[in-house]
Amino acid sequence: MSDNKEDKKQIRVWCDGCYDMVHFGHANSLRQAKALGDVLIVGVHTDEEISKHKGPPVFTQEERYKMVRAIKWVDQVVEGAPYVTTLETLDKYQCDFCVHGDDITVTADGIDTYHLVKEAGRYKEVMRTAGVSTTDLVGRMLLLTREHFKRGDKEYTVALEHSSNLGTDSTARSPYTGCSQFLPTTQKIIQFSSGLSPKPTDRVVYVAGAFDLFHVGHLDFLEAAHAQGDFLIVGLHTDLEVNRYKGSNYPIMNLHERVLSVLACKYVHEVVIGAPYSVTADLMEHFKVKVVCHGVTQIPLDADGSDPYQVPKQRGCFKALNSGNTMTTEDIVQRIIRHRLEFEERNSRKEKKELVVMKSIQKEHIKQNGNCDGIKGYAA
Repeated sequence: MSDNKEDKKQIRVWCDGCYDMVHFGHANSLRQAKALGDVLIVGVHTDEEISKHKGPPVFTQEERYKMVRAIKWVDQVVEGAPYVTTLETLDKYQCDFCVHGDDITVTADGIDTYHLVKEAGRYKEVMRTAGVSTTDLVGRMLLLTREHFKRGDKEYTVALEHSSNLGTDSTARSPYTGCSQFLPTTQKIIQFSSGLSPKPTDRVVYVAGAFDLFHVGHLDFLEAAHAQGDFLIVGLHTDLEVNRYKGSNYPIMNLHERVLSVLACKYVHEVVIGAPYSVTADLMEHFKVKVVCHGVTQIPLDADGSDPYQVPKQRGCFKALNSGNTMTTEDIVQRIIRHRLEFEERNSRKEKKELVVMKSIQKEHIKQNGNCDGIKGYAA
């Protein structure tokens, strides 16, 4: 009886969305939503619904369901959630209110997808993570830009080439689809971090890589690595190191972005930022690593021609893991390139719809307040 009372006291929060190419911006929104209650329920739209209202998603619905389930703040995923959030949906899952970012989401007809819950007073807003969007990541792949991992005074700028058809930078006309820069802070890393340390009896597992455009291939590998022990540490290589062994404009996401994407995964306990490419004896002893894992993909040699896993192999603690998932970051990029025209059209349509809604908001605001002060992205 008391258990039922406790359940009723819990604040249940609803979020929904496409969650395409799930990135740290999505995760940060869900982290903020979870902080507003006790239980977080996340509805994910189907491929059909997204294609109808927004354009083709990059990840399939099954991939998106799996990715959202792996975000550490998510308690339950609802597959095939309606594109327009209704009171019936909130009531069905016993949610007190709905939470969304402060960007604009509209249907194919230009209707605010949250108008019903807003009118009922069951809607709360959190800040969108500046400097990242699925649209921006798609743009980086299509434009083959490298600005996102440059050093020095350019270290934090993102894709500042002309790309208005993709909406990836300051030349983009919409403040929601376009983004200019992501500024990492220690606070953001702390918010994403588990804050846990391994216990003396824990079996510590170490893996390393780029983990670029965090996807279901990474996810399945990390789940398999997590099962090898009690505490999973992920080493992330620097942008220049990744570019050395991958070439082209890799990594698509810079080191700071990749850190947050990996930290949001429920299987990961700790991240080494800018880990050495070769797994050294010093690293293993410092973190008390008992087993070092790598997937079945080919391992590029270090810059000096040596095997980066030579030390753990000599110690007999290297393990090759077959997660059963062969997806790579290159596969995602190829999906984008194959459907380039579709994605460019999608981004263009999305931006136009956002501008129409923005103008409507501006008119209403000016009508009520006599000025345009405080309107996001307003330009006279």
